[in-house]
Amino acid sequence: MAKRKQTVIIDGRKVASELKETIKKEIAEMIDGGQDSPHLAAVLVGNDPASETYVASKEKAAHAVGMISSTYRYPADITEKELLEVVDYLNSDEEIDGYIVQLPLPDHIDENKIIHHINPAKDVDGFTPENVGKMVLGQPAFLSATPYGIMELLKYYKIPVAGKHCVVVGRSNIVGRPMSILLSQKEDGANATVTLCHSATKNLEEITRSADILIAAIGKAQFIKADMVKEGAVVIDVGIHRLKDATRKSGYHLVGDVDFKEVMKKTSFITPVPGGVGPMTIAMLLKNTLLAHKNEIYP
Repeated sequence: MAKRKQTVIIDGRKVASELKETIKKEIAEMIDGGQDSPHLAAVLVGNDPASETYVASKEKAAHAVGMISSTYRYPADITEKELLEVVDYLNSDEEIDGYIVQLPLPDHIDENKIIHHINPAKDVDGFTPENVGKMVLGQPAFLSATPYGIMELLKYYKIPVAGKHCVVVGRSNIVGRPMSILLSQKEDGANATVTLCHSATKNLEEITRSADILIAAIGKAQFIKADMVKEGAVVIDVGIHRLKDATRKSGYHLVGDVDFKEVMKKTSFITPVPGGVGPMTIAMLLKNTLLAHKNEIYP
């Protein structure tokens, strides 16, 4: 019996760093040629710790590649009408190429109404109906950053996707659904047979064990166990959770939706948490902003 090859740990930090270096060089050439630098903005409502961390990371990454980065902060009690006015302002500001409205928003604000109000040509999160619709049709669109980043990781590591059975666990509009669509598209790096699983899926473990590529985006810490994974599968972990850990100075350690230590013993490729999918999300947001600046999606 042939010995299984050693598992490859997918290094999202490395891939993101290389992508950001490419973006940085292109922006430097723009500036040397007398053009303006791309401008990425973020709207942050309230003080959710995870949102604060993400926006701070986005701002740091944008500055590192030579982009202008602005953050518009508002209290949690901002009214829906006032937030819509902020969106209108950003839509009309010619100096801003792209922006994100950081989710989640407070309960009294209709997230869908806010998202629908965003100018699709500045929607670098890829959440507006126009960008989602274009993605479904296989037309040029701003793609949601996390699924976009996962597709880039699969390409970078030359992981075959065409004809493979890909199982996506989780059906959120931000990750699960767009992920299933991108994987099934008729183009290089895709062409998979996709099963989308969720909370109402029966025989989930049987389905996940049939996956050549398993993408865990269910939002439950260490939900995917070794007995749910096929020998030699590729496992992509989208989740990130803080677990209390008295041995750490921070008081916690990070885990994903996958029981990494046990599952990696069976995989051919696997993403760690942290350092897997996470760094790619911000890198792809920067790439979308560069595309917006160049008017490549919406000429």
